[in-house]
Amino acid sequence: MNFLLIIVGIVLLILGGDWLLKSAVALSLKLKISKVVIGMTVVSFATSAPELIVSINAALTGSSDLALGNVIGSNVANLGLVLGITLLLGSMGVSKDFYKLNWPVMMIASLLLYFFLLSDSVIVWWEGLFLFVFLICFIVYLLRSQKEFDLDDIIEEEILLPNHKTFFYFLIGGLGLWGGSELLIKGATSLALEFGVTERVIGVTLVSIGTSVPELAASVIAVLKKEKAISLGNLIGSNIFNILAVIGITSIITPVSLSDQRLLSSDILWMLAISFSILLMVLLPKKFKLNWVNGVLLLGAYCAFIYVII
Repeated sequence: MNFLLIIVGIVLLILGGDWLLKSAVALSLKLKISKVVIGMTVVSFATSAPELIVSINAALTGSSDLALGNVIGSNVANLGLVLGITLLLGSMGVSKDFYKLNWPVMMIASLLLYFFLLSDSVIVWWEGLFLFVFLICFIVYLLRSQKEFDLDDIIEEEILLPNHKTFFYFLIGGLGLWGGSELLIKGATSLALEFGVTERVIGVTLVSIGTSVPELAASVIAVLKKEKAISLGNLIGSNIFNILAVIGITSIITPVSLSDQRLLSSDILWMLAISFSILLMVLLPKKFKLNWVNGVLLLGAYCAFIYVII
């Protein structure tokens, strides 16, 4: 029964994330926001919505390790699993904005999370507020520095939605995420108790992979369609949102405390290491180009991460 709850929960999260993504992109197009900003903000936030709902739900029910493990595990999965699989399907060009803005912001957010937890093993409301304000400043900067909007470059027929459909997808997407998170949290926590597995392990592995499925689906579909709108920037943006929005908003609502110290001594260090390795891959040996070799390395790193965790 617990496995069934987890599977149904993940399916609802996938569908909910997809529906919310459609409405979010349609809305952003009506506002004439550029491709880069859409990828780093609207798309990233929509695909991070499952992590946000799951983490808030987990924290409110006293499962803070599940909330933290979900975010840390999702960030590792986005770069190791999702980007790894995506690169096996096709090479990817990387813009210079990657090392000038996107990657530094992701690393700063990751280090802030690490040092906030290192100080007292809890993220309180003012620390969460600091993370969220940092996110707002980042979004404002992106909006102000966006390049000229090119309608022909970004619009596909399937995302040109009328207002009523945009609202409908937003509504059912939100309901799907809420229902999916309820079932996923209930099934995951019960499974952990049943098999004697810690919430940390469940959060970093099963739950994080489940909530990273929207990013995986979006990236694979984009490669198969030869569509460049979903790129490394979207995954970097998702990681930024996972920390600054998910942990930020969750800790504003309720303190996020750390029970299992291995999240701090092991898991988050893996997240930092894989995040740093992306910079090396982008710059070496061929600048601003990622290929299948990088994909194999990232998948290998993710498998090693899962092996160490379990």
